[in-house]
Amino acid sequence: MTVSPGSRPRRVLIIVENLPVPFDRRVWSEATALQRAGYQVSVICPVGVGAESLRDRIDGIEIYRHPLPPEGQGAVGYLKEYATALYWEFRLAFRVSREQGFDAIHICNPPDLLFLVGTFFKLFGRKRLLFDHHDINPELYEAKFGRRDIFWHLLKFFERLTFMFSDVSIATNESYRRIAIERGKMPAEKVFIIRSGPSLKRLRRVPPNPSWKAGRTYLAGYVGVIGESEGIDLLLEAVRHIVEKRKRTDVQFVVIGSGPYLATAKALCTDLGVNSFVRFTGRISDAELLEILSTADIGVNPDRWSPFNDKSTMNKTLEYMALGLPLVQFDSTEGRFSAGDAALYAKRNDSADFGDKIIELLSDDCLRQKMSAYARLRIENQLGWDHEEPKLLSAYEMLFSDE
Repeated sequence: MTVSPGSRPRRVLIIVENLPVPFDRRVWSEATALQRAGYQVSVICPVGVGAESLRDRIDGIEIYRHPLPPEGQGAVGYLKEYATALYWEFRLAFRVSREQGFDAIHICNPPDLLFLVGTFFKLFGRKRLLFDHHDINPELYEAKFGRRDIFWHLLKFFERLTFMFSDVSIATNESYRRIAIERGKMPAEKVFIIRSGPSLKRLRRVPPNPSWKAGRTYLAGYVGVIGESEGIDLLLEAVRHIVEKRKRTDVQFVVIGSGPYLATAKALCTDLGVNSFVRFTGRISDAELLEILSTADIGVNPDRWSPFNDKSTMNKTLEYMALGLPLVQFDSTEGRFSAGDAALYAKRNDSADFGDKIIELLSDDCLRQKMSAYARLRIENQLGWDHEEPKLLSAYEMLFSDE
């Protein structure tokens, strides 16, 4: 049991806006790891599909959810979304303080405005502040809008303030750690790499269901957010290349997930004439997701290359590997570190080469088997959550080291 002087459990408040818990896998893994270690954990997050209740308690973790407007479109839309979330996060933080109490706030970006909540309670409530660096926000903004305007400069300023007021920072990979140290001026000893390693207790193969292949020989699966920077348009162009240029009609694609680009992606699929080869599922249950990926022959990660994606670790890559799925993705720094020999790498943002790599992988049974074994062992021996949990607890020991 982790206790503070006086034998009271240390109390932690986690604030996340990106997804509701328990559907934000990283945050839920962190929350449950802390709870198992004896911390008292509360979480503030938005509502979402399958998580509509404003107040919940799961596995001993207290959850406070708030409403959120539809995801913003354009800089002004995002500002409205973030301002609304910030209002609720402040309001609920005061409520958690009254009902549960907390000794530390664990903030997860985006957005990079959460430092306002954390800093308020640090300065006026003498709480500790840990920053969980999920996304490099100036680069994310540039990837979404293709410009460096006043909002880009504001995000860079907010990032600097977040690091300045944080007592400890945790990064998802080495690229993010360097940003924390070099751009954020955080002391190196206070920056910990905690990768978003998948839990092998949750991600395990189940019996395949051939109906997902729609009568075709092969199945390629995608799971993740359906957003513009995720390169769904490049994936659909690759499908057209496979069908029209390579004359292959034996590959079915299933796209799992939802997001602001979903309607546009479906329309593009029709425009490209590949509707019969692609199925969009929207958000589905974990049971269905595991069934599809257990049926799939390969995974695909079409995230387009950008400075943001180059430095970011994609959860979908690690989840494919946990299930022993070889994959195709565009070449990137952190993508190569994560997947290693479990992936074939297409030229940056080249949809035709992406399609060619899919055909190359599906045409070589021995290569797929070799890559599958490598993928699973890399997760089991290096990148699974079991290897990250002790690092998280070390970061928290640093956070409370002055007790």
